[in-house]
Amino acid sequence: MTESDGCSDGGACGGASAHGPPTATHSHDGPHVAQLSVPEMDCPSCAGKVESSVRELSGIKAVDPQVATGRLTVEYDETETDVDAIAARVEAAGYTVPDDGGETLRFSVPEMDCASCAGKVESALGGVDGIRSAETRPTTGTVVVTYDRDATTEGDLVAAIESAGYEVTETTGEDDTGTGQPDENGSLWTSSRALKTWASGVFVAFGLLFEFLLRGANAQVGSVLGSPLHVADTLFLIAVATGGQEILRGGYYSLKNRNLDIDLLMSIAILGALTASLAFGEALYFEAATLAFLFSIAELLERYSMDRARNSLAELMDLSPDEATVKRDGAEEVLPVDDVQVGDVVVIRPGEKIPMDGEVIDGTSAVNQAPITGESVPVDKTEGDEVYAGSINEEGYLEVQVTAAASDNTLSRIVQMVEDAQSNKTEREQFVERFSAYYTPVVVAFAVLVTLSSPAVFGVAWSTAVVHGLTLLVLACPCAFVISTPVSVVSGITSAAKNGVLIKGGNHLEAMGDVDVVAFDKTGTLTKGELTVTDVVPLNGNTEQGVLQCARGLEQRSEHPIGEAIVAEAGTTGVESADVDDFESITGKGVRADLDGTPHYAGKPGLFEELGFDLSHVHATTDGGVVTKTAQQLCERNNCLDLLEDAVPELQAEGKTVVIVGTDEEIEGIIAVADEVRPEAKATVSRLRDLGVERTVMLTGDNERTAGAIAREVGIDDYQAELLPDEKVAAIDDLVAEYENVAMVGDGINDAPALASATVGVAMGAAGTDTALETADIALMSDDLSKLPYLYELANDANGVIQQNIWASLAVKAGLALAVPFSVVPIWAAVLAGDAGMTTAVTGNAMRLSRVRSESGDG
Repeated sequence: MTESDGCSDGGACGGASAHGPPTATHSHDGPHVAQLSVPEMDCPSCAGKVESSVRELSGIKAVDPQVATGRLTVEYDETETDVDAIAARVEAAGYTVPDDGGETLRFSVPEMDCASCAGKVESALGGVDGIRSAETRPTTGTVVVTYDRDATTEGDLVAAIESAGYEVTETTGEDDTGTGQPDENGSLWTSSRALKTWASGVFVAFGLLFEFLLRGANAQVGSVLGSPLHVADTLFLIAVATGGQEILRGGYYSLKNRNLDIDLLMSIAILGALTASLAFGEALYFEAATLAFLFSIAELLERYSMDRARNSLAELMDLSPDEATVKRDGAEEVLPVDDVQVGDVVVIRPGEKIPMDGEVIDGTSAVNQAPITGESVPVDKTEGDEVYAGSINEEGYLEVQVTAAASDNTLSRIVQMVEDAQSNKTEREQFVERFSAYYTPVVVAFAVLVTLSSPAVFGVAWSTAVVHGLTLLVLACPCAFVISTPVSVVSGITSAAKNGVLIKGGNHLEAMGDVDVVAFDKTGTLTKGELTVTDVVPLNGNTEQGVLQCARGLEQRSEHPIGEAIVAEAGTTGVESADVDDFESITGKGVRADLDGTPHYAGKPGLFEELGFDLSHVHATTDGGVVTKTAQQLCERNNCLDLLEDAVPELQAEGKTVVIVGTDEEIEGIIAVADEVRPEAKATVSRLRDLGVERTVMLTGDNERTAGAIAREVGIDDYQAELLPDEKVAAIDDLVAEYENVAMVGDGINDAPALASATVGVAMGAAGTDTALETADIALMSDDLSKLPYLYELANDANGVIQQNIWASLAVKAGLALAVPFSVVPIWAAVLAGDAGMTTAVTGNAMRLSRVRSESGDG
């Protein structure tokens, strides 16, 4: 166990990584908060066991079990308890907790697919000496155990897990990225649990055959406590014995931890039916066998559904290769990525995945970065360019110098943040958890009431009343609607990650779907953030190339961004520079230099007015006697331009900066420079409006004229210009006060205060950028603004799916429960529809979120 000071994110203190040890952190004036990884805690039932066990300690202030991530957060008083004691209580509930120190192993346990399953595995490991910690992760089907090698062995751990009824399919080091998922879904249906279930079904089928079709052969074979036992009854008992083993084992651990979950309820129902049959002669063997068989099928279906949700995260974890080809001492060798060091040179051939973050030092290729940034078009990479682990080398040979260890590369951070994101509960998830705390006791009490009152109220036999009570016990577990929100969050977050959008919490996903206003930064968000030449207007018979040649000579010694943009444009078009002498910077106005011996100037219109030019009457260059297109657009008077009244103001109205180039005798041309608007910006704003965003706003520190031009071009509803950082924050606060839900989109670094003040902060171009990943609630991994409508649509769909899952689960459960006393709901329907059916349905509905796709360039 480790402890460290510090707290961030508004009190979400500390935090073990999904692959790390439990930690305890605290602020200097607040409570201690322990975060333990409990990967076996994979369903609401498991979470209940853990919470009940931990709350037995004194000094516990709050317990927050997070099923989707297998994470437990506990606030406690350090004077009364500590992290070790908390971990011990978790283990007493049947769940393991990974710890620092000792050996750490990751076990693939694909059959462990719900919170109840995780609880059983944790309980089994709790009986093994030398375990420092154990973490069950039902969403990935893995168990991470840290243990003392002197006290126990890997074989003991495997045996303990398998003693809980779950097969260990693979064992790896804790840092490996294996997911523990079976290669095919078919392995689930041939597992030990499945084989027992099928055997149970066979015995149920034969029992029904003797009970209803071969009644003459259904002879009495004995008696128990005075109750006759027939062939069919015997077959039903065998069905219970084969199919009910895992159920009763789970019920034992639930009872041990005083947790009223589905395993305990089903165990009570099965044992209740057997007791009524053997002790009171009510002959409910068929009901007991049906419960054992059908609930086992329900568990398999739940496992299958959870596997589907797990696979979305597993796909992310599988993006990076396990090995890398490294050049050392002039030779190539293949090493595990964990053995590759920062500074090593790795070789990537065509078609191979890039194994590590790094910088290209040799070679040129197109790299498919879609797995990381969601960009649909491969990006050309050459010497000095950055590449990311998990991206794909399409065609050329590359040598890349590693800049980050495997555990700290961009892909690892994405996977880590996706896993962490699942622990931030949405408001709807918190509502469901509060509701479920009352739901189960109420339904159990209703079951007792129905059992005792049915004979008198409805005139049914006691055996029928008992069946009604057992049926209600089956419906008393809230698993379907408890899992409805986290499985939707997992699906939405992992789907977004695969499309180049990193959402750092289910609460942020939910909030993004409720956004009414989207505020944009201008520079680097709506625009590219780089000045470029947009117009070259030759005058007085000069050519565009001639104007650029003079401008390049004048500006190449300038360090001003405008000068750099002009030099870059000239270089791109292949224009050479003239010979430059006597360069002089004219402060606030422009520059002067001799080009090939002739004095030239470049600068603001005012500079040329001071030189004595009449800017209202300048001759436009023609092409074969016809005024050029650009000149025609700017001039209404033949081939003559009025720079002061028409040309310059029109360019400036478009948000462009105008530079005039000429000698002391002639104006040679105009060059307009601007921070170019992103091609997808206008379509993005339009698409957001179509999707339901009420208002779009641009907040910028740029001048009023430029801001207005950009806002008009992009289609922004409103803008505020010349804002300092604190004024941007104030503007966001005003929008939040008026509209409540506001998203701020910026670069994640300069706009950090505004991003933090908004309901949801969205950072642009965060791939490989630690600050951007840490600053915003949501990060667009590429500089593709068209991801924003995808994000908004996904968030809206996720909120809709969550609401559908919650209310459908409640409606089905409530409808079945109210119909039970009227004998219209058989016990098999309660199992298949109320439990397995709804769990499978809500999971399947959640997986629809993976179909929401991002289309580059769509708005």
